[in-house]
Order: sequence, then structure tokens, then C-alpha cells
Amino acid sequence: MPLLVTDHSWTQTESMVFISVPLKGATKVDIVSSDEYLKVHFPPFLLEVFPSELVDDVQSSAKIGNGVAVISLSKRTNKLWEHLSITTYDKETKTEIRERALSKMQEKLAAEAKNKAEKKHNEKKYALKTMMNMENEERERIQKMKDDERNRTTAELEAWQLKERKKAEEEARLKFQTNQPKAVKQKYKRSVSETDKRKKQVIIPAPRVPGNIEVSFTPRVFPTALRESRVEEEEEWLKKQAEARRIVNADIEELNDLSEEERNPDWLKEKGNKCFAAGNYLSALNAYNLAIRINRKIPALFSNRAACHLKLRNFHKAIEDSSQALELLTPAVPANAAARARAHVRRGSAFCQLQLYTEGLQEYQTALKIDPNNEALQADTQKIREIIQGSAE
Repeated sequence: MPLLVTDHSWTQTESMVFISVPLKGATKVDIVSSDEYLKVHFPPFLLEVFPSELVDDVQSSAKIGNGVAVISLSKRTNKLWEHLSITTYDKETKTEIRERALSKMQEKLAAEAKNKAEKKHNEKKYALKTMMNMENEERERIQKMKDDERNRTTAELEAWQLKERKKAEEEARLKFQTNQPKAVKQKYKRSVSETDKRKKQVIIPAPRVPGNIEVSFTPRVFPTALRESRVEEEEEWLKKQAEARRIVNADIEELNDLSEEERNPDWLKEKGNKCFAAGNYLSALNAYNLAIRINRKIPALFSNRAACHLKLRNFHKAIEDSSQALELLTPAVPANAAARARAHVRRGSAFCQLQLYTEGLQEYQTALKIDPNNEALQADTQKIREIIQGSAE
């Protein structure tokens, strides 16, 4: 059972309520709030407040610093309260209020994740569109250079042909004006006739002046066109997994004393799995600890270590490791569905062991959404519901 916080204090104005909660050295604080419910959880301590009046959750805020959490609640109606929290609710009503608050929190987080994904997708679309525009502009520039070069060459050829034609005509005119004998004039006529024949022949242009044309190509940002790639969530997951396999934290002095295989987090994971299967949970925990020190980007290491903590009854640490595994198991794709379901079940089991059955039920329901056909998971979820209903009665 969590320890209830009793040394909190509160003040108010006509429009605001300020609640000060000493954190007792805790570094991780979970705050859930809605219009009718507030929970501040820093294991093993818990503060629950059911406000006397409805508050505006959108305008409310929380700040953590100097070992104190200060929650500012915005009142919907401007008046002074006689009491901070209403304690007359029965257990069933409180359970309903908690579930509504947790549901709103999950919907809010899901909406934020969806907005973030849409924003990232729009940014990729904009980048692709910009790249395509740049490529089109570059193609148009190169085509313009080709057209200009072709036009210049054609103009040079026509100018050369015109120059040769004028030269031939000038030679004929000069010969005609000279006073030459008849035989010479006849020879001149034959010369003019031959000139006309040459005009009718195809004139071969002079060789062009050699030179070099420099062509620069637009650098590619994407290895393939985005429209030809796979689903972007799958790509992001695969990219994270590839990066996780490459990352090794080299600042561990003990690495110098380890063998080559003992520096491999995958080998350590398999060793931990074998020890866990044999019931040697401490050895499995040590293997997972060293693997995590070498590489903190592999979600299976945290999830498996959470299973060890459950066996060793270190429930708070099991919750922390399950949460860390779920953070690494993003984005949610079919490839990591089974791993996400296991992490939710392990976190839910730790909550239930701490008698936080409502939180545990939420975790099992989330796992059941991922794997709805799992009969064992359905049975465990029903058992937790029965426990909650029995405690409410």
C-alpha cells in the first residue's frame, strides 16, 4: 500500500488554489489531474485530492523544484472554498473519478502523440516537395544551357555560310568588272557557273572551337523517393533498432577486463535469459545490468530486467524499467507489439503487487488492446476487476 501524504499545505484566492507537496527526496513524480481529481504519486508516497469545486484543468499547472511540488489549480467559479478536498465520496465514486481522470490523461497523451506524428509527417512532405522543386529548377537550368548552346552554334554556322556566300559574290563581281578578252570572260562565266554549283552543294562548317562545359548535379537528400519508401513508422522503428545495435558506451572501465563476447549486449541478454529460465534471478539481473551499462538503447534489456525485479519483489524498480522499455518501444508498430504488451503486463503486475489495482487494471487493459485474443491476459484482467469490485464493496 502507498503511504498517504498528510503534511501538504494549501492556500487560495478567489480564482486560484495553490497546493504545496514536500517530495521527501523523490526525483520522479507522477502527476495526474482533471477537472475533479488530482493525484501526486512519488513512490511510495501518494496524495489524492477530490476538489470541493470543479477546476479548470487547462488553466492549471504544476512546478517541481527545491524538493517541493507546487500545483496551481484554476477555479471555475470565483469564490473561497471551505475545504480543499471532499472526503464524503464512497469508494465506488472515487474509483469512477480516478478512472475518468486516467482516461482523460491517456486521451490527452494520445492526442499529443498523434499531433506530433502529423507534424513530423507534414515536415517530411514539405521537405520532399522542396527537394522536387529544386530538382525541377536544376533540370530547367540545364535544359536552358543546352538550348542556349544549340542556338549559339546554329547562329555561328549561319554567319559562316553568309560570309562564304558574300565572299564568292564579291569575287564574281570583281572578275566581271575587269576588261578581259572574250576567252577570259567565257572562262569567268564557267567560273561563275562552278561557283553556283558549289553554292548548291552542302557546305561543311569549320570545326568548332573545343572547350569544356561544367555540369553540377543537385545533391540527393533522400536515398530513394519518399513516395517509394515503406511506412514511415516502420522505418523509424527499424532505424532506432539499427542505431541501438551500433551504440556501445565505451566509458566503462570494466570493459578492459571483459572478454570480447562479454562486451556484446546481445550475448549478455541471452545469458540473462538462460539464468532467468533456470530460476537464478540474481545472476540474470547482473547480466542485464551490465548489458544496459554497455547499451541503454535496447528495450528488451529493460523489459527483462523488470521481470527480474518482479521475481525479487523490487516493485518500484520493475515499474521504472517497464516504463523505460515502453519509451524505447516507439513508435508503436506491429513489429514491437508483443514487446509493448509484455512491458505493460509487467508494469501492471508491479502496480497490483503494490495494491494499486486501478493503475494495474489500466496497464492490463492497454496490453489487452494490443493482444485482444490472449486468453490468459483476459483472465488476469478479469481477476483484477473482481479485486477492485470486491474492495469497493
